[in-house]
Amino acid sequence: MSPTKQILEEMEALRAIRRDLHAHPELGFEEHRTASLIAEELSRLEIPHHVGIGRTGVVGVIEGRSNSLGRSVGLRADMDALPLQELTGLAHQSRCSGRMHACGHDGHVTMLLAAARYLQQTREFDGTVYLIFQPGEEGCGGGRAMVEDGLFERFPADRVYALHNWPGLPLGAVSIPSGPAMAATDRIRIRIRGHGGHGGVAPHRTVDPVLVAGHLIVAAHSIVSRNIDPLEAAAISLCAIQGGDLERGFAVIPEEVVIVGTARSLRPEVRDLIERRLHAVVQSIAESFGATATLEYERVFPATINSTEEARFANSVAAELFGADKIIAHPRPSLGGEDFAYMLQQRPGAYIHLGSGSDVGLHNPHFDFNDELIPIGGALLARLAERALPSS
Repeated sequence: MSPTKQILEEMEALRAIRRDLHAHPELGFEEHRTASLIAEELSRLEIPHHVGIGRTGVVGVIEGRSNSLGRSVGLRADMDALPLQELTGLAHQSRCSGRMHACGHDGHVTMLLAAARYLQQTREFDGTVYLIFQPGEEGCGGGRAMVEDGLFERFPADRVYALHNWPGLPLGAVSIPSGPAMAATDRIRIRIRGHGGHGGVAPHRTVDPVLVAGHLIVAAHSIVSRNIDPLEAAAISLCAIQGGDLERGFAVIPEEVVIVGTARSLRPEVRDLIERRLHAVVQSIAESFGATATLEYERVFPATINSTEEARFANSVAAELFGADKIIAHPRPSLGGEDFAYMLQQRPGAYIHLGSGSDVGLHNPHFDFNDELIPIGGALLARLAERALPSS
Protein backbone atom coordinates (compact mmCIF):
# COMPACT_ATOMS: atom_id res chain seq x y z
CA MET A 1 0.00 0.00 0.00
CA SER A 2 1.26 3.48 -0.84
CA PRO A 3 1.68 5.57 2.30
CA THR A 4 1.33 8.74 0.25
CA LYS A 5 -2.07 7.72 -1.10
CA GLN A 6 -3.40 6.70 2.31
CA ILE A 7 -2.17 9.88 3.97
CA LEU A 8 -3.73 12.00 1.20
CA GLU A 9 -7.09 10.44 2.05
CA GLU A 10 -6.77 11.91 5.56
CA MET A 11 -5.45 15.32 4.56
CA GLU A 12 -8.44 17.30 5.78
CA ALA A 13 -7.97 16.07 9.34
CA LEU A 14 -4.19 16.37 9.19
CA ARG A 15 -4.35 19.91 7.83
CA ALA A 16 -6.69 20.83 10.70
CA ILE A 17 -4.21 19.43 13.23
CA ARG A 18 -1.32 21.35 11.64
CA ARG A 19 -3.19 24.63 11.62
CA ASP A 20 -4.38 24.16 15.18
CA LEU A 21 -0.78 23.64 16.27
CA HIS A 22 0.24 26.72 14.29
CA ALA A 23 -2.40 28.85 16.01
CA HIS A 24 -1.24 27.72 19.46
CA PRO A 25 2.58 27.82 19.45
CA GLU A 26 4.53 27.00 22.60
CA LEU A 27 8.17 27.69 23.41
CA GLY A 28 10.75 25.11 24.44
CA PHE A 29 9.80 22.96 27.46
CA GLU A 30 6.44 24.76 27.59
CA GLU A 31 4.77 22.51 24.97
CA HIS A 32 2.04 21.27 27.34
CA ARG A 33 -0.91 21.84 25.00
CA THR A 34 1.07 20.44 22.06
CA ALA A 35 2.04 17.33 24.02
CA SER A 36 -1.58 16.86 25.12
CA LEU A 37 -2.80 17.11 21.53
CA ILE A 38 -0.23 14.51 20.45
CA ALA A 39 -1.14 12.21 23.35
CA GLU A 40 -4.85 12.52 22.53
CA GLU A 41 -4.22 11.66 18.87
CA LEU A 42 -2.07 8.66 19.82
CA SER A 43 -4.78 7.51 22.23
CA ARG A 44 -7.39 7.83 19.50
CA LEU A 45 -5.20 5.67 17.27
CA GLU A 46 -4.75 3.19 20.15
CA ILE A 47 -0.98 3.70 20.10
CA PRO A 48 0.65 3.19 23.52
CA HIS A 49 2.60 6.26 24.51
CA HIS A 50 4.60 7.84 27.29
CA VAL A 51 4.66 11.50 28.30
CA GLY A 52 7.10 13.69 30.21
CA ILE A 53 10.21 12.33 28.49
CA GLY A 54 12.82 15.10 28.63
CA ARG A 55 10.25 17.22 30.52
CA THR A 56 7.55 17.68 27.87
CA GLY A 57 8.45 15.08 25.24
CA VAL A 58 6.16 12.27 24.11
CA VAL A 59 7.10 8.83 22.78
CA GLY A 60 4.63 6.53 21.02
CA VAL A 61 5.24 2.83 20.42
CA ILE A 62 3.89 0.90 17.43
CA GLU A 63 4.49 -2.84 17.20
CA GLY A 64 4.62 -4.53 13.83
CA ARG A 65 2.67 -7.65 12.93
CA SER A 66 5.76 -9.60 13.98
CA ASN A 67 8.97 -9.00 15.91
CA SER A 68 11.13 -11.96 14.99
CA LEU A 69 14.51 -10.22 15.24
CA GLY A 70 13.91 -7.64 17.98
CA ARG A 71 14.67 -4.73 15.66
CA SER A 72 13.47 -1.15 16.16
CA VAL A 73 13.67 2.30 14.61
CA GLY A 74 13.01 5.80 15.95
CA LEU A 75 11.29 8.60 14.03
CA ARG A 76 11.68 12.07 15.55
CA ALA A 77 9.78 15.36 15.19
CA ASP A 78 10.42 18.60 17.11
CA MET A 79 7.49 20.43 18.70
CA ASP A 80 8.48 23.91 19.88
CA ALA A 81 7.93 27.38 18.44
CA LEU A 82 9.97 30.59 18.36
CA PRO A 83 9.73 33.87 20.33
CA LEU A 84 8.63 35.83 17.27
CA GLN A 85 5.61 37.99 16.43
CA GLU A 86 3.76 36.48 13.46
CA LEU A 87 2.96 38.78 10.53
CA THR A 88 1.33 36.34 8.07
CA GLY A 89 -2.23 37.61 8.56
CA LEU A 90 -3.52 34.07 7.95
CA ALA A 91 -6.75 32.81 9.45
CA HIS A 92 -4.74 30.25 11.45
CA GLN A 93 -1.96 32.62 12.47
CA SER A 94 -0.64 32.52 16.02
CA ARG A 95 -3.07 33.51 18.75
CA CYS A 96 -0.18 33.93 21.17
CA SER A 97 1.51 37.31 21.12
CA GLY A 98 5.25 37.07 20.62
CA ARG A 99 5.24 33.37 19.72
CA MET A 100 4.93 31.64 16.36
CA HIS A 101 5.79 28.46 14.46
CA ALA A 102 8.33 30.14 12.18
CA CYS A 103 10.42 26.99 11.67
CA GLY A 104 7.70 24.54 10.68
CA HIS A 105 7.72 22.33 13.77
CA ASP A 106 3.92 22.32 13.63
CA GLY A 107 4.32 20.61 10.27
CA HIS A 108 6.95 18.21 11.58
CA VAL A 109 4.61 17.03 14.35
CA THR A 110 1.79 16.62 11.82
CA MET A 111 3.98 14.62 9.41
CA LEU A 112 4.96 12.23 12.20
CA LEU A 113 1.32 11.88 13.23
CA ALA A 114 0.50 11.16 9.58
CA ALA A 115 3.13 8.41 9.55
CA ALA A 116 1.73 7.12 12.86
CA ARG A 117 -1.77 6.82 11.37
CA TYR A 118 -0.48 4.83 8.42
CA LEU A 119 1.86 2.57 10.40
CA GLN A 120 -0.73 1.78 13.06
CA GLN A 121 -3.34 0.90 10.43
CA THR A 122 -1.05 -1.27 8.28
CA ARG A 123 1.63 -2.56 10.68
CA GLU A 124 3.41 -4.18 7.73
CA PHE A 125 6.80 -4.39 9.42
CA ASP A 126 8.77 -6.71 11.67
CA GLY A 127 9.80 -4.94 14.87
CA THR A 128 9.02 -1.78 16.80
CA VAL A 129 8.65 1.85 15.70
CA TYR A 130 9.22 4.58 18.27
CA LEU A 131 7.55 7.93 17.56
CA ILE A 132 9.71 10.56 19.26
CA PHE A 133 8.08 13.97 19.73
CA GLN A 134 10.89 16.17 21.04
CA PRO A 135 10.55 19.43 22.97
CA GLY A 136 12.86 22.42 23.04
CA GLU A 137 14.83 22.18 19.80
CA GLU A 138 15.17 25.96 19.41
CA GLY A 139 18.25 26.51 21.53
CA CYS A 140 16.93 24.68 24.58
CA GLY A 141 18.66 21.32 24.12
CA GLY A 142 15.51 19.21 24.18
CA GLY A 143 17.26 16.41 22.31
CA ARG A 144 19.89 16.24 25.02
CA ALA A 145 17.18 16.36 27.70
CA MET A 146 15.43 13.33 26.21
CA VAL A 147 18.69 11.40 25.89
CA GLU A 148 19.64 12.23 29.49
CA ASP A 149 16.16 11.16 30.59
CA GLY A 150 16.89 7.65 29.33
CA LEU A 151 15.28 7.86 25.88
CA PHE A 152 17.27 5.04 24.35
CA GLU A 153 17.35 2.93 27.50
CA ARG A 154 13.54 2.99 27.66
CA PHE A 155 12.96 3.00 23.89
CA PRO A 156 16.03 1.24 22.44
CA ALA A 157 15.83 2.22 18.77
CA ASP A 158 18.57 0.67 16.65
CA ARG A 159 18.67 3.78 14.43
CA VAL A 160 16.88 7.13 14.26
CA TYR A 161 15.66 9.44 11.52
CA ALA A 162 14.36 13.01 11.45
CA LEU A 163 13.46 15.46 8.73
CA HIS A 164 13.10 19.21 8.42
CA ASN A 165 11.13 21.24 5.91
CA TRP A 166 13.59 23.18 3.79
CA PRO A 167 12.67 26.42 1.97
CA GLY A 168 14.83 27.06 -1.06
CA LEU A 169 14.56 23.46 -2.25
CA PRO A 170 11.76 22.47 -4.67
CA LEU A 171 8.70 20.85 -3.14
CA GLY A 172 9.47 17.22 -2.36
CA ALA A 173 13.20 17.43 -3.15
CA VAL A 174 15.26 15.33 -0.73
CA SER A 175 18.74 16.28 0.48
CA ILE A 176 20.57 13.84 2.76
CA PRO A 177 24.30 14.44 3.22
CA SER A 178 26.57 11.64 4.36
CA GLY A 179 28.56 12.94 7.32
CA PRO A 180 27.89 16.46 8.64
CA ALA A 181 24.34 17.63 7.90
CA MET A 182 24.07 20.56 10.32
CA ALA A 183 26.69 22.62 12.12
CA ALA A 184 28.02 22.74 15.62
CA THR A 185 26.38 25.80 17.15
CA ASP A 186 28.22 28.03 19.60
CA ARG A 187 27.17 31.20 21.44
CA ILE A 188 29.58 34.15 21.78
CA ARG A 189 29.36 36.86 24.41
CA ILE A 190 32.11 39.51 24.63
CA ARG A 191 32.18 42.09 27.41
CA ILE A 192 34.52 45.06 26.92
CA ARG A 193 35.35 47.31 29.90
CA GLY A 194 36.87 50.74 29.35
CA HIS A 195 36.82 54.13 31.07
CA GLY A 196 33.94 56.40 30.13
CA GLY A 197 33.87 60.13 29.76
CA HIS A 198 32.86 63.12 27.63
CA GLY A 199 32.98 62.38 23.91
CA GLY A 200 33.64 66.02 22.99
CA VAL A 201 35.52 67.67 25.88
CA ALA A 202 37.94 64.91 26.89
CA PRO A 203 37.81 61.79 24.71
CA HIS A 204 41.58 61.50 25.15
CA ARG A 205 41.06 60.79 28.84
CA THR A 206 38.82 57.81 28.15
CA VAL A 207 39.37 54.21 27.16
CA ASP A 208 36.57 53.95 24.64
CA PRO A 209 34.93 50.48 24.60
CA VAL A 210 32.94 51.42 21.49
CA LEU A 211 36.17 52.01 19.57
CA VAL A 212 37.54 48.72 20.90
CA ALA A 213 34.35 46.96 19.84
CA GLY A 214 34.68 48.27 16.31
CA HIS A 215 38.21 46.95 15.90
CA LEU A 216 37.29 43.69 17.58
CA ILE A 217 34.31 43.09 15.27
CA VAL A 218 36.46 43.56 12.18
CA ALA A 219 39.22 41.31 13.51
CA ALA A 220 36.83 38.55 14.65
CA HIS A 221 35.19 38.44 11.25
CA SER A 222 38.61 37.92 9.65
CA ILE A 223 39.19 34.63 11.49
CA VAL A 224 37.23 32.55 8.99
CA SER A 225 38.88 34.15 5.96
CA ARG A 226 42.46 34.16 7.29
CA ASN A 227 42.79 31.35 9.86
CA ILE A 228 40.57 28.61 8.46
CA ASP A 229 41.16 26.56 5.32
CA PRO A 230 38.90 28.04 2.61
CA LEU A 231 37.69 24.52 1.76
CA GLU A 232 36.30 24.13 5.28
CA ALA A 233 32.83 25.33 6.27
CA ALA A 234 32.67 27.85 9.11
CA ALA A 235 30.98 31.09 10.11
CA ILE A 236 31.44 33.74 12.78
CA SER A 237 28.72 36.36 13.07
CA LEU A 238 28.69 39.04 15.75
CA CYS A 239 25.03 39.94 15.57
CA ALA A 240 24.24 42.47 18.29
CA ILE A 241 26.07 45.18 20.21
CA GLN A 242 24.95 47.17 23.22
CA GLY A 243 26.64 50.11 24.93
CA GLY A 244 25.76 53.61 25.99
CA ASP A 245 22.44 55.45 25.79
CA LEU A 246 21.06 55.86 22.27
CA GLU A 247 18.54 58.51 23.34
CA ARG A 248 20.57 60.82 25.60
CA GLY A 249 24.15 59.63 25.39
CA PHE A 250 25.26 61.17 22.10
CA ALA A 251 28.29 62.73 23.81
CA VAL A 252 28.87 60.11 26.52
CA ILE A 253 31.50 57.43 26.02
CA PRO A 254 30.25 54.44 28.03
CA GLU A 255 32.12 52.30 30.51
CA GLU A 256 31.11 49.01 28.89
CA VAL A 257 30.06 47.43 25.60
CA VAL A 258 28.64 43.93 25.16
CA ILE A 259 28.70 42.03 21.86
CA VAL A 260 26.85 38.77 21.20
CA GLY A 261 26.97 36.42 18.26
CA THR A 262 27.41 32.88 17.05
CA ALA A 263 30.04 30.59 15.56
CA ARG A 264 29.32 27.60 13.33
CA SER A 265 31.50 24.73 12.14
CA LEU A 266 31.24 21.18 10.85
CA ARG A 267 34.45 19.62 12.19
CA PRO A 268 35.76 19.54 15.79
CA GLU A 269 39.21 20.80 14.73
CA VAL A 270 37.66 23.89 13.14
CA ARG A 271 35.48 24.48 16.18
CA ASP A 272 38.53 24.35 18.47
CA LEU A 273 40.43 26.76 16.22
CA ILE A 274 37.59 29.29 16.18
CA GLU A 275 37.35 29.33 19.97
CA ARG A 276 41.13 29.58 20.39
CA ARG A 277 41.48 32.42 17.89
CA LEU A 278 38.53 34.36 19.31
CA HIS A 279 40.10 34.29 22.77
CA ALA A 280 43.36 35.59 21.34
CA VAL A 281 41.71 38.33 19.28
CA VAL A 282 39.53 39.56 22.14
CA GLN A 283 42.42 39.78 24.61
CA SER A 284 44.98 41.28 22.27
CA ILE A 285 42.75 44.00 20.83
CA ALA A 286 41.39 45.01 24.22
CA GLU A 287 44.91 45.24 25.64
CA SER A 288 46.16 47.27 22.68
CA PHE A 289 43.67 50.03 23.60
CA GLY A 290 44.17 49.76 27.36
CA ALA A 291 40.78 48.10 27.90
CA THR A 292 39.88 44.74 29.38
CA ALA A 293 37.61 42.17 27.77
CA THR A 294 36.19 38.75 28.53
CA LEU A 295 34.87 36.13 26.12
CA GLU A 296 32.19 33.65 27.09
CA TYR A 297 32.23 30.91 24.46
CA GLU A 298 29.37 28.46 24.98
CA ARG A 299 29.22 25.25 22.95
CA VAL A 300 25.47 24.93 22.50
CA PHE A 301 24.98 21.98 20.12
CA PRO A 302 27.44 19.57 18.50
CA ALA A 303 27.40 19.05 14.74
CA THR A 304 24.65 16.81 13.39
CA ILE A 305 26.49 13.90 11.77
CA ASN A 306 24.64 11.46 9.51
CA SER A 307 26.08 7.96 9.51
CA THR A 308 27.11 6.82 6.05
CA GLU A 309 25.01 3.66 5.89
CA GLU A 310 21.85 5.33 7.19
CA ALA A 311 22.23 8.31 4.83
CA ARG A 312 22.62 5.93 1.89
CA PHE A 313 19.61 3.91 3.09
CA ALA A 314 17.42 7.01 3.50
CA ASN A 315 18.36 8.22 0.03
CA SER A 316 17.42 4.85 -1.46
CA VAL A 317 14.06 4.84 0.33
CA ALA A 318 13.29 8.38 -0.84
CA ALA A 319 14.25 7.48 -4.44
CA GLU A 320 11.98 4.43 -4.34
CA LEU A 321 9.09 6.49 -3.01
CA PHE A 322 9.41 9.71 -5.03
CA GLY A 323 11.75 8.90 -7.93
CA ALA A 324 15.48 9.41 -8.37
CA ASP A 325 14.93 12.85 -9.87
CA LYS A 326 13.80 14.12 -6.45
CA ILE A 327 17.12 13.24 -4.80
CA ILE A 328 19.74 16.01 -4.58
CA ALA A 329 22.79 14.35 -6.15
CA HIS A 330 25.38 16.39 -4.25
CA PRO A 331 23.71 17.40 -0.97
CA ARG A 332 25.29 20.22 0.99
CA PRO A 333 25.26 20.53 4.77
CA SER A 334 23.79 23.59 6.44
CA LEU A 335 25.44 25.81 9.04
CA GLY A 336 22.18 25.88 10.94
CA GLY A 337 22.13 24.18 14.34
CA GLU A 338 20.08 21.13 15.29
CA ASP A 339 19.98 19.24 18.57
CA PHE A 340 18.98 15.99 16.87
CA ALA A 341 22.78 15.80 17.00
CA TYR A 342 22.52 14.40 20.54
CA MET A 343 20.41 11.48 19.34
CA LEU A 344 22.84 10.80 16.48
CA GLN A 345 25.67 10.68 19.03
CA GLN A 346 23.84 7.75 20.63
CA ARG A 347 22.48 5.94 17.59
CA PRO A 348 23.26 5.76 13.86
CA GLY A 349 20.76 7.62 11.72
CA ALA A 350 20.15 10.46 9.31
CA TYR A 351 18.77 13.99 9.29
CA ILE A 352 16.87 14.82 6.11
CA HIS A 353 16.23 18.18 4.43
CA LEU A 354 12.87 17.99 2.66
CA GLY A 355 12.16 20.73 0.13
CA SER A 356 9.05 22.82 0.84
CA GLY A 357 9.11 24.93 -2.32
CA SER A 358 8.69 28.05 -0.17
CA ASP A 359 10.26 31.40 -0.97
CA VAL A 360 9.95 32.55 2.64
CA GLY A 361 12.81 31.41 4.82
CA LEU A 362 12.76 29.82 8.25
CA HIS A 363 12.59 32.06 11.35
CA ASN A 364 10.79 34.72 9.29
CA PRO A 365 7.62 36.38 10.69
CA HIS A 366 5.88 35.74 7.34
CA PHE A 367 6.68 32.01 7.29
CA ASP A 368 3.99 29.32 7.17
CA PHE A 369 4.54 25.60 6.72
CA ASN A 370 3.47 24.29 3.31
CA ASP A 371 0.67 21.77 3.93
CA GLU A 372 1.45 20.07 0.62
CA LEU A 373 4.48 18.65 2.41
CA ILE A 374 2.40 16.68 4.95
CA PRO A 375 1.76 13.59 2.77
CA ILE A 376 5.31 13.73 1.38
CA GLY A 377 7.06 13.86 4.74
CA GLY A 378 4.59 11.54 6.41
CA ALA A 379 5.04 8.95 3.66
CA LEU A 380 8.84 9.20 3.82
CA LEU A 381 8.90 8.65 7.59
CA ALA A 382 6.52 5.71 7.30
CA ARG A 383 8.42 4.07 4.46
CA LEU A 384 11.74 4.53 6.30
CA ALA A 385 10.26 2.50 9.16
CA GLU A 386 8.88 -0.20 6.84
CA ARG A 387 12.13 -0.60 4.91
CA ALA A 388 14.23 -0.56 8.10
CA LEU A 389 12.05 -3.32 9.56
CA PRO A 390 11.11 -5.50 6.58
CA SER A 391 8.63 -8.30 7.15
CA SER A 392 9.93 -11.74 6.32
